[in-house]
Amino acid sequence: MTRDESTAPEAPPSLEDIREAREQLGERVRETPVWRWRGPEVDERLGAGTEVYLKLELFQYGGTFKPRGALVNMLALSPAQLERGVTAVSAGNHAIAVAFAAQDMGSTAKVVMPRNANPARVEICRGYGAEAILVDDVHQAFAEVERIQEEEGRFFVHPFEGRRTILGTATVGLELHQEVEGLDAVVVPIGGGGLCAGIATATKLLRPKCQVFGVEPDGADTMHRSFAAGKPMAIDKVRTIADSLGAPYAAPYSFDLCRRHVDELVRIDDDALRRTMGLFFCSLKLAVEPAAAAATAALLGPLRERLRGKRIGVVVCGTNIDFKTFAEQAIFEG
Repeated sequence: MTRDESTAPEAPPSLEDIREAREQLGERVRETPVWRWRGPEVDERLGAGTEVYLKLELFQYGGTFKPRGALVNMLALSPAQLERGVTAVSAGNHAIAVAFAAQDMGSTAKVVMPRNANPARVEICRGYGAEAILVDDVHQAFAEVERIQEEEGRFFVHPFEGRRTILGTATVGLELHQEVEGLDAVVVPIGGGGLCAGIATATKLLRPKCQVFGVEPDGADTMHRSFAAGKPMAIDKVRTIADSLGAPYAAPYSFDLCRRHVDELVRIDDDALRRTMGLFFCSLKLAVEPAAAAATAALLGPLRERLRGKRIGVVVCGTNIDFKTFAEQAIFEG
């Protein structure tokens, strides 16, 4: 099955579960750094009393947080299933993570990607030894993955749904709170909701009074629609440069955890993403993809006054972007 990994409800992760998942991952993933952002750029925008801590998952293997969930899933597979291999659907980052995880586990990966996926991401997948199949759009991609599952017996590694996926992403939150004590708020980008569900769950277990804000682009507001409806919803098309946040639907397990633990959702537009990409480069010398700029864009925009003077963790979820695309998308302000 692809959209729902199981018909039976799965228990939410406990703190012990999350710690065990991090121990299980070991050195297969990096404990990415948390960096205090200081300087006139942040002081002028947020006030000198605001403390901003960036969780830099762009330094993770594969360039994003995604290998955490992929590996937690694959570490549970039998030798026979690893021999048959795995499959995934993704615009790029999850496909890269599954390709990386398959290589690390001695398995094989066949990933399905939209034809308009960034060519650099396709080549990264192939560099990790995966077979990349290109299709017209993400909806067709899910149909192709179902065919691969049925015909080849490959295990489907979901990009954002399921307990093991959330256990993987929760380790990001675990590390953040271990590295920075006393956070007042955590700001997390949302695509399908897997990253936010994991970090929000870990946050509320470790520091219940810490607020969690989820950030979506205007052109892919699946979780906003789901919260409003009280159930997982879908969108007909992704309309944002942040393609890594362009999940076509929300799914039950990750949606339920987001609904339980996320205090508020905010939206940002593509221009805010572009300006934040430029700011990251000028201030921090980091070239990030639009999705990785989303949480910071929200902090500098709709959340600025709300979080002024607070101690804030911001998740920089990753980056797999080529120079040409970065130069075309980023806005550099004087």
